[in-house]
Amino acid sequence: MSIERKPVRRGGIKSAGYDRSARVLEIELDNGSVIQHTGVGDEIARRFLSSGSPASYYRDNIQDEFTQRRVK
Repeated sequence: MSIERKPVRRGGIKSAGYDRSARVLEIELDNGSVIQHTGVGDEIARRFLSSGSPASYYRDNIQDEFTQRRVK
């Protein structure tokens, strides 16, 4: 699965992207690792991607709420 990510460059997050049909949010961290979260709804993904503080939104609403797997 290839998800197009867009630059975020804030709070340790380098880029992020969302696949609406698969409901997968993909996040690339500054250290080069890539994490995919499954089961993420459109609204959560939209709020994260448009957040002024994406790292805080990620920690508070996504990190421990959705199944994750490291892909890189």
